[in-house]
Amino acid sequence: NDQSWDWSILPALPGLFAAYGRSASWFFFMAEETAVILSALLVVLSRYPVQEEWFLGKRLHDNKASIIHHYAFSEDPASFGYPDPAAGWAVSVPLCQRLSERVQHENLRSDFTIDLPHEIALYIWEGGNGPELTAVPEFCTQPSDNCATTFTTYLPDCGPPVSKSKVFVAVKTCERFQSERVPVVKATWEKSAGLLEYYSDVIDASIPTVSLGVPNTDRGHCGKTFAIVRRFWSQAATKADWLLIVDDDTLISLPRLRRLLRCYDPEEAVSLGERYGFGLMQGGYSYTTGGAGMVLSRTAVSRLLSSGCGCYSDDAPDDMVLGRCFTFLRVPIIHNPLFHQAQPEDYAEELSSLKHAISFHKHWNTDPVTVYRQWLHDTDPRDEL
Repeated sequence: NDQSWDWSILPALPGLFAAYGRSASWFFFMAEETAVILSALLVVLSRYPVQEEWFLGKRLHDNKASIIHHYAFSEDPASFGYPDPAAGWAVSVPLCQRLSERVQHENLRSDFTIDLPHEIALYIWEGGNGPELTAVPEFCTQPSDNCATTFTTYLPDCGPPVSKSKVFVAVKTCERFQSERVPVVKATWEKSAGLLEYYSDVIDASIPTVSLGVPNTDRGHCGKTFAIVRRFWSQAATKADWLLIVDDDTLISLPRLRRLLRCYDPEEAVSLGERYGFGLMQGGYSYTTGGAGMVLSRTAVSRLLSSGCGCYSDDAPDDMVLGRCFTFLRVPIIHNPLFHQAQPEDYAEELSSLKHAISFHKHWNTDPVTVYRQWLHDTDPRDEL
């Protein structure tokens, strides 16, 4: 289906129910990399009466109130369960029917789609009027006996990583933050980059920074980001296949990113990162969130710049404007859960995407160098090619 909002699942339910609701007993959703033993899955599902409303999955919960969940259930974060998509999750047909009718007859309240499994669980729970997630031990992310589903990694092996010279890294900084944040980049992941520039509102030869002639804005940074994109395209010496745009408080594993990029063709228009949605039920758009790192193929940059699509103001939200432009241009906005807009502690401990993570964002109340070493640093010498 080419509907760009169907990844958020709720908008797709009426169509799924209309097509399969009479013949099926269950709808099962899973990640692309999830493996299913169908005979075992059918045995598991047979335990639950199909005429009742069921929401089944591997249960995750927050350990503390999380910014990505809008601090929901802050008094008792562990009380609310939501599924790990890597293990797969299921809804019974009676529940799917009721959800489909709700989706069609009421406006979804949230403008933003941020963490889909949590938001779906909230929608199904409906403030206590709907079912909570039932934990199913056979929905697995670690191999063990009796598993009906298994999962390995969100970082597939598509061959050797792309070389450092194929990835150009643009770090957005500014005079206000560069003295405290740039040293963290230099102490952690800068040495993994082949091509990297720091973009600020002032020139500092000690870093060094490049000034693009765009004044710093307190929010949005659209003007700066589009200036970076134009510079990447115009630099004849930099024929890198990929442009990575990060914030100065993004922590990233470039070796893991380069392994992931082997799975994509830079001759195609690709926008890759952690995908959020805005107004998806009203025909809105998806975008890759800026703090987690935005990856654009050279072909996507070419399509963007030749289209004339751009900022409505210098302080417009750059990631959302890029998403709106790419949606208009029908450039696929590809989600990989290894990119993270928040800090490791903002995610459930058992979440599969924390393993082999590519990025985290923000330095609040934490030691970013320690976070980098614990979650993102690899010692494999092959990764430094």
